[in-house]
Amino acid sequence: MNRVGYGAMQLAGPNVWGPPDDPESARRVLRLAVELGVTFFDTANAYGPRVVNRLIGEALRPFSEDVVVGNKVGAGRGPDRSWIITDHPDTIRAQVHEALADLGAEASDLTYLRLSGDAPVPPSDVPLEDSLGALVDLRDQGLVRRIGLSGASPEVLERARRITPIAAVQNRFNLLDRSGVQVLADCEAHGILFVPYYPLAAGRLTDHDALTTPARRLDTTPAQVALAWLLRRSPAVVVIPGTSNPDHLRANMGASEVADHLTDTEITRLTTLVDESHAALDRPDQSTVDALRSATGSR
Repeated sequence: MNRVGYGAMQLAGPNVWGPPDDPESARRVLRLAVELGVTFFDTANAYGPRVVNRLIGEALRPFSEDVVVGNKVGAGRGPDRSWIITDHPDTIRAQVHEALADLGAEASDLTYLRLSGDAPVPPSDVPLEDSLGALVDLRDQGLVRRIGLSGASPEVLERARRITPIAAVQNRFNLLDRSGVQVLADCEAHGILFVPYYPLAAGRLTDHDALTTPARRLDTTPAQVALAWLLRRSPAVVVIPGTSNPDHLRANMGASEVADHLTDTEITRLTTLVDESHAALDRPDQSTVDALRSATGSR
C-alpha cells in the first residue's frame, strides 16, 4: 500500500454538504490520484451526505485490486447540517449497505466505526459491543472485509480489540496536535495501521523555522515536510491529505520522497515543535519501530 493516501472529504460542496460545483472535476481528481499511485482512499457516508461515496464509485469502479477504500459509518448529519453520532446497530447496518450501493462495491475493503471520542458531539449511549458487533456481523456475512475505528481512545481501542481484530485506527494527529500519540503507540505494538486525519492541521501550520528550513533545502513546501514528518514518525502511519486541486494533489504525493531526504536533526526539530510537556510524550520506542519496519518492509 502506498503510505500517501487521499482524503476525499473536500470533494463535497461547501461545509461538506451537497455536491461540488463541478462534479466532473472532482471525478478527474480521483482518477488522477490513482494515476499518481494512490491506493488508499478515505471517505464517509456523512460526506455530502453520500455525495463523496457516489463520486468515488462513479470515478473509480471497477476498482483495481490495489485500491482500498476506507469508509466511516456511525456518523451522520443533522437537519441543521451539524455532525452527529449515529451508531445504533440498525443504523450501522443501513449505512454499510448505503455505502456499498453508492460505491458500487460488493463488499467494503475497510469500514471504520466513527466514535464520539475526539468529536465535538455528545457521547453515545450505545454500548461499543453493540455498535461494533453490527460490523462484526456484516464481516461474517462477507459485506465488510476489515474493521477499523475512528476517534478511539487507548481504552476504547483495547475494548474493541477484545471484540474483533482492528485493522486501522483513524485519529487526529499532526505536527500541532499529538493527542493521539498513545493510540499510535498501541497501533505500533499490535500491527494496526494508524491513519491521522487533519494531517496538515487543517491549514493551521505556520511558517515555523523547523518547517521552512528543510523545505528550502529540499526545494519543496512546508506542507510536504509536515506530511513527510508523519511518514517518518512511524511506519504504521498512512497519511490521507485531502484536496480538490490537482496541483496540490501532485505536491502531496511528493511527501514520500521528501521523507527519504529529511535528516535526523530536522526530524527531531519537527518532533519537538510543540510545547515540551506534550512533545515529551511523543517519542517512539525505537525497538518497537524497528520491529514494525521489519515486519512491514517499511523504511
